[in-house]
Amino acid sequence: MSRSCLPISAALLVSAVAVGDEVVPPEVISKVAAVPPVGAPPALHEHVVLELTITDDGVVHDVVVIESAGEAWDQAAVTALKQWRFKPALHQGKTVASRTQLTFNVAAPPPTPDAGLAAQPDGGELLEAPDAGQAPAPERQPPEYTTRVLGRAEPKSTAPSDFHIEVGDLRIVPRKTSTEFLKLAPGILITNEGGEGHPDQIFLRGFDAREGQDIELTAEGMPINESGNLHGNGYADLHFIIPELIENLRVVEGPFDPAQGNYAVAGSADFELGLQQKGLTAKAAAGTFDTQRLVLLWGPPGESSRSFAGVQLYRTGGFGQNRDAQYAALMGQYELPLSQSATAYIGVNGYAAKYHSAGVLRADDVEAGRVGFYDTYDNRLGGDTLRASIYGAIHHHGGPFVQQHQVFLTVRNARLTDNFTGFLLDVQGQLQNPHDQRGDALDRNSLAITVGAKGFGRYRARVLDHNHELTLGYFGRFDLAEGTQQRLIAGTNTPYRRDVDLDSKLTDVGLYANADIHPFDWLTLRGGVRADLFTFNVHDNCAVQDVRRPSSQNPPGDQSCISQMDLGKYREPDERVSALGSSIMPRGTLLLGPFAGVTLSGAAGQGVRSIDPQYVSQNIETPFASIFAWEGGAQWAHRWQSLDASARAVVFGTRVDKDLVFSEQAGRNIIGGATRRLGGLVAARARGGFFDLSLNGTYVHSAFEDTGFVVPYVPDLVLRADGAVFHALPWRLFAHDLRAQLGVGYTFVGRRALPYGQRSDVISVLDANVELTWRWLTLGVSCTNLLNTRYRLGEYNYASDFHTSGAFPTLVPQRHFSAGPPRQLLFSLAVNLGGQS
Repeated sequence: MSRSCLPISAALLVSAVAVGDEVVPPEVISKVAAVPPVGAPPALHEHVVLELTITDDGVVHDVVVIESAGEAWDQAAVTALKQWRFKPALHQGKTVASRTQLTFNVAAPPPTPDAGLAAQPDGGELLEAPDAGQAPAPERQPPEYTTRVLGRAEPKSTAPSDFHIEVGDLRIVPRKTSTEFLKLAPGILITNEGGEGHPDQIFLRGFDAREGQDIELTAEGMPINESGNLHGNGYADLHFIIPELIENLRVVEGPFDPAQGNYAVAGSADFELGLQQKGLTAKAAAGTFDTQRLVLLWGPPGESSRSFAGVQLYRTGGFGQNRDAQYAALMGQYELPLSQSATAYIGVNGYAAKYHSAGVLRADDVEAGRVGFYDTYDNRLGGDTLRASIYGAIHHHGGPFVQQHQVFLTVRNARLTDNFTGFLLDVQGQLQNPHDQRGDALDRNSLAITVGAKGFGRYRARVLDHNHELTLGYFGRFDLAEGTQQRLIAGTNTPYRRDVDLDSKLTDVGLYANADIHPFDWLTLRGGVRADLFTFNVHDNCAVQDVRRPSSQNPPGDQSCISQMDLGKYREPDERVSALGSSIMPRGTLLLGPFAGVTLSGAAGQGVRSIDPQYVSQNIETPFASIFAWEGGAQWAHRWQSLDASARAVVFGTRVDKDLVFSEQAGRNIIGGATRRLGGLVAARARGGFFDLSLNGTYVHSAFEDTGFVVPYVPDLVLRADGAVFHALPWRLFAHDLRAQLGVGYTFVGRRALPYGQRSDVISVLDANVELTWRWLTLGVSCTNLLNTRYRLGEYNYASDFHTSGAFPTLVPQRHFSAGPPRQLLFSLAVNLGGQS
């Protein structure tokens, strides 16, 4: 008895949907015959139509039956198609993933066991040989279908330090939060003195961006930075992003792209969201410090990776004292093809968190044994937060024109309590009622509503046999922000002083023009100009904090928001101020090459950071912080049959006229003097069939312009390595492969400068994750700080008094630190249902 086989022919049609450019559709490299079971019933239709994703590596994923010919025939076609290999689609000369349809034509009824077989000469597939004297089956022409490019077109490089990072298999490397994905870009250090629910602090090549003040952060283009937040103007909490839903990153280190806006001083980062795994995925993890995590993900089969839904629940008891946290996140997005030339998507997200913080410890208290390395001074420190967002966009292309428009709405509330100095700042005032030091704990609460829109239009023309582009874009956002800051009596939740009480209405309107000119094959000029207008309307409900000449009969006493002028004259305690300011920022890039895979480039540009509403004065032009940056470098890339490698080296310099420097008394970054930075970076990545390796290193010297002193707290040397290996094991379980994956991440940070000539300790941390996958089941073990290194994640040097030593307090600076987490193990189980790969 001979094997039965499915006689098929496949047609991959060349009609393509592209983003403003022609797409070269995928091509078949190798095919495998489709073999249904012996005795399969007759086909219900003349063909089987399958829709599939072809990755940028030419591998078939996510096969869906669009038109069935019967279960046996469908399954045979799907099984065979997953073994096919393709030359991937090309968009702008680069390989991209695509979504396409193939038609398997049934040329004749299924053969009987006695039918003869003949080999198809060009495809390696088996076709039925017709009986003698039987007329051949008529040739059937398949209907036309569309090949649709998936995901996003990779943005064109605007600078040597413009990094478009595909997470890919490096997602295996353990990362606790979405912020840690930023470490795939050079020069980024992530710390957090506030605990797991507190937003992460970001350092980027010599800048202390704290929680976002000096880096523009977006997710799917939606702004994350909060204007008017009292913890820092530009404050950004990235915990609402579920790590499994991060598909790509674009990090531009420096203000070189005309589309970059407010807060892009050190640079910008955009999180591109997506879910490759289709079907329903449930993942549960549990481990040390009473940590539990539950994630539910849904990727609709047959849809783009940009269509997904996800829920995350997390709780931990925390290492040491007062580090418990719990939060929940919800994200959903759906991409809808409107036509062959238009696509829309809409997304929502929500987030809620409650956490406690250990704060900082004095090093001398730890060395004397008065407190433990992972202890706290105050168990009232911590915070809570709520966030909800909705956004949507439409993308349209027609002929040489491309346009995209996006709208967004975000509502956010956050409360944060911290104390960096203990009992130091509440000195007895001359006219105050007698009191002891009541404590320096700061209680901040912020409420913000942000609404806005952004978009661009792009025109492409071919002149002198070269393509040229002109892009015109716009950006607008309006913020309603309320914020209060109070000081609390030690050991209670009772405020004794109100420092700030602001209601702010803030507007940012920006326009930009960006040109992409190719005079020659080896020369590209990119750049343009951006202009932003900022308006401020600030109602200060606590405008008077002190009276220069108070009344002796009716002194203000302990009142915070004083209703007096000099000599006791009455006034209302509030005041309204308004101001506006504008900034024009030219930016440009020159690229030479590629020559033998090497591209040389240089860029220069200006950026801006708007002023904190606390510092706005009536009818005075807003004093922005301005940055000028330059850089030059070389980039190399090459793809072999089984290896994709790239590397780059960059030197850079920046000048900021009003830098931000951490103040322990304010508990946040405040405006400092002018600073300069000079440094360099190297980065490389290699990807093969069983591994993915990324290495980067950055060194930068940061100094104040007037004194030459180094800028405190920022790292000068940051090294990072991420690696993943993955392969099928030589054993099979119930006739199915076992696949193992190992991910390793390593961070090294040099000795950071501290005030008064001090230096911090180094940071050296190794993380690892192992996973074993069988069909729809994945088991994993993740270990952060694998070597259980005891290290100081954040270090400071200033005066404080936490009432621990019993000695008379002084203003002599002392070393302080926030402890880095010890070794943590998490065991995970993931189940996928309905997914196809």
